Amino acid sequence: MGFDEKTFFAALTSAGLPEVPKQFSVVPLAQLIRRETLLEIDNFIGQFDRVTTRASWQKSATRSAPQIAQSSRSAICFFTAWDFHISPEQGWQLIECNDNGSGFLFAAVINHLYYELSDITQVSAIEPPPGMDAFGERLAAMIEREAKDFFGVVPDGLFLVLETTDMLPSGKFYQELILLRDLMLRRGWHSEIGSPDQLRWDGRALFWNGQRVDFIINRCTDFFWDGDEFSELRSGYLNGRVYVAPNPFTYATRSDKRLLEWLSSSHSDRELGILPEEREVLSAHMPETQLLHDENLSELAAKKTEFFFKPTHGFASHGILTGSQVGTARLRQLLKRNTPYVAQKSVPKPTLFVSRPSAEITLWIDLRVWAYRGQRFLVSGRASTQRDRIDLAPPGGWLPTLVQDTGLSRR
Repeated sequence: MGFDEKTFFAALTSAGLPEVPKQFSVVPLAQLIRRETLLEIDNFIGQFDRVTTRASWQKSATRSAPQIAQSSRSAICFFTAWDFHISPEQGWQLIECNDNGSGFLFAAVINHLYYELSDITQVSAIEPPPGMDAFGERLAAMIEREAKDFFGVVPDGLFLVLETTDMLPSGKFYQELILLRDLMLRRGWHSEIGSPDQLRWDGRALFWNGQRVDFIINRCTDFFWDGDEFSELRSGYLNGRVYVAPNPFTYATRSDKRLLEWLSSSHSDRELGILPEEREVLSAHMPETQLLHDENLSELAAKKTEFFFKPTHGFASHGILTGSQVGTARLRQLLKRNTPYVAQKSVPKPTLFVSRPSAEITLWIDLRVWAYRGQRFLVSGRASTQRDRIDLAPPGGWLPTLVQDTGLSRR
């Protein structure tokens, strides 16, 4: 299939992404995901949602969480992402759930423009990804539903996209925040981008630059708002008058990586309220995950090459260690720190080959599925230049991801 990658990159930059490929790397090839695989993943995400929204699960998940995460909240994040490895040996496996996933707007643009600019449009088995107008309408409808569920109506105060000062405007996904803000402005909602330290709580309402804030889309990765700059946000949140998602409660009950142990093992099913049919689905698609502690340290050290080690509150691959980077002494050091770790069984990733004038390069790819209230609305992918880590430097990067209908799902 013919494809002009320079035209593709220029179109992505014109659509609002950082300059491609200089500032943001995108692979000019597509990952094709079989529709029947996605239907299985849809069922899994539905099971995940049912399990993690039960009172028994939430009570256990928040028992040892910070105080701010103790109170139940009805807000549902509309850009939650589930990361999967579609392993040639083990089938598809969930690696983690990200309640605060970055890249959903970028991914929609990447999928749409790749499809439009390549002759893959001639392949009838490839499902057209949503156009940007349609995707924007769907995203706006999610935000509107959240607002009405919380307030009863769409409020007339400020819709604030929140990010920490050090990420404004230097963050890799700052341009995505602009796209999100502009989408809400086109909808007629007053919207701005701001940081937690700019917020003020007067005892009745939360303000940003003198404007009353009603609705916060939180992109900060201090998940429990421990920093001093979050003091005003904490006050407004605890008062219950401001919508915030994701928030400490959603993080504690959905994407804290210590929860992966419960999802992958049946040991606590009775306490958590996980039903046998749910356990069957979870165990089939969850790699073994254990919270690192004194009792299992020696066993994990002996089998370290089978595992990855990652901080329970990590993000964007920060702090991840491969088995070759740890031993008994290193694991003991991790236990002494304030950052708990989980050990997760390695799941091989499929490969993609990129041809360059000098050589053919191997990339390792993953699948990210975006869903809201149990319904998938987007797929995306990333291609890493390293097998065991996510390194999105060229020739790796974000990967156009399209759905292929093989016909099996219709039988």
